[in-house]
Amino acid sequence: MQNILVVEDDYDLNQAICYCLKKSGYGVYGVTYMEKGKQIFIENQIDMVLLDVNLPDGEGFSFCRWVKEQKEVPVIYLTARDIEEDALIGYESGAEDYITKPFSMKILLKKIDVILKRTASINRLIFVDENLYIDLDNARMTVKGQECLITPTECRLLRQFLMNRGQLLTYDLLLERLWDSGGQFVDKHTLAVNVNRLRGKIEDKNHRYISNVYGMGYQWIG
Repeated sequence: MQNILVVEDDYDLNQAICYCLKKSGYGVYGVTYMEKGKQIFIENQIDMVLLDVNLPDGEGFSFCRWVKEQKEVPVIYLTARDIEEDALIGYESGAEDYITKPFSMKILLKKIDVILKRTASINRLIFVDENLYIDLDNARMTVKGQECLITPTECRLLRQFLMNRGQLLTYDLLLERLWDSGGQFVDKHTLAVNVNRLRGKIEDKNHRYISNVYGMGYQWIG
């Protein structure tokens, strides 16, 4: 059974969402405060977070960033804040979707189903094609059948790319996930150097894996 954490301060809406999720076969934890949500997240196996932005003890954006620092699970915002800037902040914080209230419960359930199926298939950090083999669980990579050494930074980059295949990872999000937790400042130029070095190891004229979305970030397209 997959478990979903619902962080929503509107008690009636929280209960309604939890009821529908339980009816659909999910394990559900419903809380109205971020701090309680952190406790639940740490103590239980959580596979997805449904998150409001306006909460009694802070903004959901900070909770999403905290979740992503713990482990990579999908986050969907459910919020009344429909300003474009807020939605962009939501996506930049690492969320898979940003849904404004009121919303269709049927559509929400379908989105949850699609996202959880996709993430379940990529939980093992392995990538294989005729040119490249990556097994990050065992810190092993081969290119054209030959062992290829990767640095710790390149390994962290690959981890982010493989956990978020096909999704745009902004410069700021990558910098935050790769280095901020260690207190080391690294600018976009240094990030670009590391990405280009990694591309030089795994790419050739017939194989492209990392796309540079100009002015925004990088995306794994392999």
